[in-house]
Amino acid sequence: MRKIIVNEFLSLDGVIQGPGGPDEDRTNGFDLGGWSATQWDDSMQQVMAERMQQDYDLLLGRFTYDLWAPYWPSQKGPIAEKFNGIKKYVATKTLKEGSWKDTILLNGDTIDQVKVLKSSDGADLQMWGSADFIQSLLRFGLIDQMNIWIFPVILGQGKKLFREGIASGNFKLVKHAVSTTGVLMTTYEPNGEVPIGHAGEASAN
Repeated sequence: MRKIIVNEFLSLDGVIQGPGGPDEDRTNGFDLGGWSATQWDDSMQQVMAERMQQDYDLLLGRFTYDLWAPYWPSQKGPIAEKFNGIKKYVATKTLKEGSWKDTILLNGDTIDQVKVLKSSDGADLQMWGSADFIQSLLRFGLIDQMNIWIFPVILGQGKKLFREGIASGNFKLVKHAVSTTGVLMTTYEPNGEVPIGHAGEASAN
């Protein structure tokens, strides 16, 4: 069985829109694109390089695919080589053909297709961006791991990672580190239902 692994850059107020550059995603007039670009240090570069070279395929929403498909085939370097050489599964109701090599369209009942894909043999499925598609996966409890990097910025606008209507759940922190620029690099995995209690009660553990 494959795991679905979400990778997101998150502001302190929960925004994931346009972290990479000013024109990455201007939807709804978003004008703070590139908010993660100046926050990187060597430790972040090292963690990202290790993650990029793991064994995985990509699982993307249509918007992120439309950004990446014309960009990565013309790029050089280890990330471009990795992305261009693996399978790209794309959730879309409208796209009839993929322009990027090894694109596989999930354009039927997408959630059922993801469930079948998840239960099959093969590499894990890594997600980047895909803010709208992630909502559906969260709603149906299909995400196995979330690598969330929390940047010390408040944006006050933009697409949120966690929106109304997703399934509730408890998560455990399985890995974390802090960059010299104050970025929290966290990894979370599902851990059952939300524990309910009264403030001040002794922990059951």
